Amino acid sequence: MKARGPGQSALLLVDVAGMLTKQGIDYAVIGALAAAVHGSMRATTDADALLAITISRLAKLKKVFRDAGVETDLRRGDSDDPIPAILAITDTHGNRVELLSGLRGLDPEAFTRRIRVKFHGAALRFIGREDFIAMKCYAGGPQDIADARLALTIRDQPIDIDLLRRLARRFGRPAADSLEKLLTDS
Repeated sequence: MKARGPGQSALLLVDVAGMLTKQGIDYAVIGALAAAVHGSMRATTDADALLAITISRLAKLKKVFRDAGVETDLRRGDSDDPIPAILAITDTHGNRVELLSGLRGLDPEAFTRRIRVKFHGAALRFIGREDFIAMKCYAGGPQDIADARLALTIRDQPIDIDLLRRLARRFGRPAADSLEKLLTDS
């Protein structure tokens, strides 16, 4: 494992991503690490990735990680939860990676729009900017909206506004309304 002490969840993610790739499982880094890639630097103590797998496959993955020497905790969401299940992986230093088995409303094509970012000798796959902004509008908290606003203002590459609107609508009316407010304010 690359992590040598506490506060290195991103390094644990590098190892987790390598294991996911060996297992043939598609992933996209989300959360605070994706926010950093899309313009919003902030501290985080864990790392999150979205997977395109079933809950039963996530349960099998739990054993793979346990056999690799990390602690695992599989939590299933209830019928109202937009996330079917989460597999939390924690190393001996307390570093943590959470693997989400999907997200209700996410466009199935999101994994084709990922971006690769080099980090500690690995090429991690991060959620694309339009998907990131739509997800943040869906989450809707103050920090989420701030992350989405900042990602909208990054001018290093064009943003596909039509795609962004379509993605936000997939998450429901509140997400679409949040996006329209952001677009109006920008």
